[in-house]
Amino acid sequence: MATAHLFPGVFIDEIPSGVQTITGVPTAVAAFVGRTAMGPVNQPVIINSFGDFNRNFGGLDSHSSVSYAVRDFFQNGGGQAVIVRLFSPATAAGAALTFTNNTSTLVLRAANPGTWANGLRVLLDANVSSEIPPQLGLPDASSVFNLTISLGSVTETIRNLTLIESPRRFDRVLADESLYVRGTFPSTVTNASDLIPATPPQGVPAGSALATVSGAADTAALGHDDYISDPTTKTGVQALEKTDLFNILCIPPDSRADTWGDTLPTVFSDALAYCVTRRAFLLIDPPATMTVAGLPAYITTLNLGGTNARNAALYFPRLIEADSLRDGKPDRFVPCGAVAGLMARTDGQRGVFKAPAGVDAGFVGIQGLAITLTDQENGQINPIGVNALRTFPVIGSVIWGARTLRGADQLGDEYKYVPVRRLTLFIEESLVRGTRFAVFEPNAEPLWAQIRLAVGAFMNDLFRQGAFQGKTAREAYLVKCDSETTTQNDINQGVVNILVAFAPVKPAEFVVIQIQQLAGQVAA
Repeated sequence: MATAHLFPGVFIDEIPSGVQTITGVPTAVAAFVGRTAMGPVNQPVIINSFGDFNRNFGGLDSHSSVSYAVRDFFQNGGGQAVIVRLFSPATAAGAALTFTNNTSTLVLRAANPGTWANGLRVLLDANVSSEIPPQLGLPDASSVFNLTISLGSVTETIRNLTLIESPRRFDRVLADESLYVRGTFPSTVTNASDLIPATPPQGVPAGSALATVSGAADTAALGHDDYISDPTTKTGVQALEKTDLFNILCIPPDSRADTWGDTLPTVFSDALAYCVTRRAFLLIDPPATMTVAGLPAYITTLNLGGTNARNAALYFPRLIEADSLRDGKPDRFVPCGAVAGLMARTDGQRGVFKAPAGVDAGFVGIQGLAITLTDQENGQINPIGVNALRTFPVIGSVIWGARTLRGADQLGDEYKYVPVRRLTLFIEESLVRGTRFAVFEPNAEPLWAQIRLAVGAFMNDLFRQGAFQGKTAREAYLVKCDSETTTQNDINQGVVNILVAFAPVKPAEFVVIQIQQLAGQVAA
């Protein structure tokens, strides 16, 4: 609307361009769900390195296949992961740390359940500056204290806590600043100095009180209901509802029995249904004792729900890696973490439209494969949609397949290939987020033109990167939003329809070289 001018002169009005930019979403944020040594339960935590995993979830643990899968993800090129720790029962509380002196008792708790807390050591002291109580609105220093929290070689020092209402109330501060300890308010104790014994036990500094944890329990075996729960509870896989975005889902097995055991087929099938709703891709690990001959029956057992299988891929066999927690002895590990890392690496180097397979898709940090597949065995599993992991001289161990579990030859599915499906999911998620500007705008030609411009620019950028077939943009993709796609009846119902079509590039799965012997110069 033009501004009314009250005096002669030159005036400038800044006019919005109306141009909306659609930014592509990340393509390789991998979610890992299962047992870890420590960490918050049923709460997704975003990490950007294996160092983050060490700090938040305790690093490698000989009973956690998730920890090895996360390590493989980062060492093979992964950039960002979401970790959901499961614990059974999910309501288990952290072990208690009790400070008792005469009639005063203060109970703190380990931040989360698990045997990681055994050996957790907390020193409480009242060595507080006289300047602190007035700043906190307290009459004296009797209720102010410090905590020194130790777990192995890691130490946290949290100062100037108080047991009464103030900006440094101990439960709030511990929740914000400590990885290891939590408090409950209100406390029956108000004077922290009452908790400090006149004569401390041997080895405890004077003026301090000590509390330790022993006998903390580990999780029970995780079952189907721990992984797949009522969506309203947002636990297990559904805890990912609390995070904004993930593209790849990995569910390593819970048990180490028989070299890491197996994830239940029902967990995979139910998790896949959730992946479809989130436009994510599920990586399925083969059972520990699986053979080439047993793969067709196993795929049937998975019961992946028809076209849902477009959002899943199975990689066979398992990987052989040195287990640093068992003196470097080789063991078999599920490939999902390493495959997710290779997907991230390929996406970064070439794009989501490039198949994460081939001579450039080599694994890092592995010693070999549990089964050495021959060309004939590869030829048995490729037509049923199972991706082979192969070892070649000089090249090393690589991914040698790029099919979804709808990639069986007899199905003839349009989403036969992993890069085609992942590219489609990327486009869908990017457009869903990028066209939100259109919601509640007037449903008419000016809006349709904005949509065509924004979506067209996004698709053209993908075309220039090589994501589509065709020599020209017209051959590669189509964006249509006008009175033909959106009728008056649609407008009356508040609907705007956008048609986006594209011709994806498919991988050269079979390279055929024809060789002919020439007879030389023959006289006519």
